[in-house]
Amino acid sequence: MGDVGCSHFATYIKEFGYDSFTVVHAYFSACIGKEARRRKALSCLCHKCGGSGPQLFSCLHCIYFGCKGAHINEHYKLTKHFMALELCYGMLYCYQCRDFIYNSECQAIAERHLRREARSLNKSLSWRPWSPSKLEIELLLKNPKRRHVTAYSSIGLRGLLNLGSTCFMNCIVQALIHTPLLRDYFLAELHECTSKTAAKCLVCEVSRLFQEFYSGARGPLSLHRLLHLIWNHARHLAGYEQQDAHEFFIATLDVLHRHCKISMTELPLSATTTGTQPMAPNAGATSNATPADPNPAQCNCIIDQIFTGGLQSDVVCQACNGVSTTIDPFWDISLDLGESSNSQGYGGPPKSLIDCLERFTRAEHLGSSAKIKCNTCKSYQESTKQLSMRTLPIVASFHLKRFEHSSLIDKKISTFISFPSELDMTPFMSQKNRDTADFRYSLYAVINHVGTLDAGHYTAYVRHQKDIWVKCDDHIITTATLKQVLDSEGYLLFYHKKILEYE
Repeated sequence: MGDVGCSHFATYIKEFGYDSFTVVHAYFSACIGKEARRRKALSCLCHKCGGSGPQLFSCLHCIYFGCKGAHINEHYKLTKHFMALELCYGMLYCYQCRDFIYNSECQAIAERHLRREARSLNKSLSWRPWSPSKLEIELLLKNPKRRHVTAYSSIGLRGLLNLGSTCFMNCIVQALIHTPLLRDYFLAELHECTSKTAAKCLVCEVSRLFQEFYSGARGPLSLHRLLHLIWNHARHLAGYEQQDAHEFFIATLDVLHRHCKISMTELPLSATTTGTQPMAPNAGATSNATPADPNPAQCNCIIDQIFTGGLQSDVVCQACNGVSTTIDPFWDISLDLGESSNSQGYGGPPKSLIDCLERFTRAEHLGSSAKIKCNTCKSYQESTKQLSMRTLPIVASFHLKRFEHSSLIDKKISTFISFPSELDMTPFMSQKNRDTADFRYSLYAVINHVGTLDAGHYTAYVRHQKDIWVKCDDHIITTATLKQVLDSEGYLLFYHKKILEYE
């Protein structure tokens, strides 16, 4: 995108120039003087609902203010006016790109306005992130020891030694290492631990692994310390036999979550971050890897900030149409691949991830043998149950249930299930939340299982950089194409939210 924004903004500038941006930013974002503050107080209200926020957008094609979400989106759909300014932070938004964009000329205008606002209010400038001056850029370019991260850089790639049937662990570690916000958290050394607990802290070990991956060294790593810590804290995974990668993934998140909580309670209150996120057992999974959390409503650890979502269950009474809604936290969604037991004609096996999600969120009649007491009727009635996504995490992970275990037979389902590189989860959201955010995701890691239940092997595909994929087969790292990734027999699929929205 560069310094000039997107191609749509370039087209907009050719027709309208920078005048609209300058006026709207001066009067309704930065508020450069007393008159600007008066105008904002009187007229900066949503034209749809009359509200003042908390987040308003201004159309740059016409005089229109709209709340974030449905109201400003409706204006775009009706008028096709595609450029808007978010007024709280003064950010440009392109509705054709469906993303915020950067333009150096607009940034320079905004900086001038912010200085005028500060002078008008007799205050200092708000904190601004550091950006290098021209002199500093020249010095950085002249420094021969500066590390160059090119499109084909191997920094961040390390093979992992197989310690004896530990491919299930290696592939999960590769997926976690390549989770962008988790990487940023650990490379910024945001995890703090007391010396008393550091030796036994799994989070400290994961932090060390991130440093090792991004040290620039290329030799394969041994995960013996990580394995030992997992054995100590998730005893059901101890031993040298092959384990299930999905169960290891959930157990690892659980142990990381618990250790993060311990670290936060041992640190001063001021050292912890704000916000609340619940503890999240995986939805639909049969694993027992997520023990009950003693205080689930007060966790804001990095694991829950990235991986926790909310699953909504609506039970509708067939007698009075009364609805009972519950919301449960989840870390991942487990999806059935076998024949459907649904009696409404959906008996065929799914062929794609979308099929799986449609079946997962389809209303199901619970039948006369599973009557539920209706809060309205005050009696047991037949009902239907429907699942939907109330909230989605930054990382949406899906578990395709390829392993079937029963009293008669254990088998693996090797049916090819197609999955996209770009996924829009909007159709699977609860009705009231569909217009509240952008629910588009990009694939960044795939865990595969090849072979049979008794003699199988796990590998991983991870997105190393944009459009660059690699295959991780224990200590062997090779380049891969997107086609190879999408043609693989996926077992665990990891998608990252394309646009992050902050409260």
